[in-house]
Amino acid sequence: MTAFAALLLTVVAPAAYTPPFDPGRLKDNVAGTPGELLVLGTPHLSGLPDGFKPESLDPLLARLATWKPAIITIEGLSGTDCELLIRYKPLYPGAADYCWDPSAAQKIVGLDMVAATVEADKLLGAWPGSPAPADRRRLAALFLAGGEPASALVQWLRLPIGERRAGDSLDPTLVAELEKLRTRRNENFLIGAALAARLGLERVYATDDHSADGVTASLDKDPGYGATLQRIWDNPVVKERIAAEKAIAAKLEDEGVLAMYRAYNDPAMMRQAFDSDFGAALADTSSQQYGRRYTGWWETRNLRMVANIRAAMAVRPGARTLAIVGASHKGYFEAYLNMMHDIRLVDAATILK
Repeated sequence: MTAFAALLLTVVAPAAYTPPFDPGRLKDNVAGTPGELLVLGTPHLSGLPDGFKPESLDPLLARLATWKPAIITIEGLSGTDCELLIRYKPLYPGAADYCWDPSAAQKIVGLDMVAATVEADKLLGAWPGSPAPADRRRLAALFLAGGEPASALVQWLRLPIGERRAGDSLDPTLVAELEKLRTRRNENFLIGAALAARLGLERVYATDDHSADGVTASLDKDPGYGATLQRIWDNPVVKERIAAEKAIAAKLEDEGVLAMYRAYNDPAMMRQAFDSDFGAALADTSSQQYGRRYTGWWETRNLRMVANIRAAMAVRPGARTLAIVGASHKGYFEAYLNMMHDIRLVDAATILK
């Protein structure tokens, strides 16, 4: 190798730079109690065996209730984020599919998404210590109109059973919707909303993000992109991961829900999610760099979700927070959130043991 060639290699591939400023190490001068955060990785309950019963979650809810989080976040899109996605639909094709349709509630309360959200915030800002059932029914209707069904369910569950009826902006159609949500096989409702109601909280915080879908939106109609992802996912670790998840589901009835959540929150599961999916994508050698673009989308989505969680915590410094999210996100959430000055992570194993 000539001296000139060696010089070129030095220019093209400089030594890795480690920034001297690390916010994750600057946590010692917080005035007061830092905010504790537990990230609960979960399977999507809709994918569990048909024999799964919502009441089987009681042991998990009991453990989480004992920990007493004051803020609960869920992997759902907020009404305000959905408003953006719908208005800019050409930039985010398909993203609005993740949104709750608030049109029926908006027609009944006579408010659009923005007005309903503002009114709900105004109500909560002056919320009495002992709200009347009419207050809760009205707030539930406003949450539905504002695209926040999980928070609407919190208000519905906090009502005495005899008060779960139409009235105060809830008509029979909306009552039927709330009753469907009460038993819907979705962790946002069966865990997030149910736990919030049990703890006497007034709402949950939807922190999912699909504006990140704009990163790969131009690839959605590219057949090469889909074909490449299928090839990336055809790897041994994916097969191991599928087999592991099937084994967990098969043992659910015998070992119980706590065993399932211990498995999904095990560090080995976080690494397996990376090796089977995003790590494999980074190693893809397609000339279009499909894999790297896919992983870039995933990182962007997680960063924006984490920012939403941090915003919810920033309003109440020192509050204990539970973030409920699909297990594939857990490792990224913990790594990113651990960089925050005012957050102390809690090991899920200590709560689930």
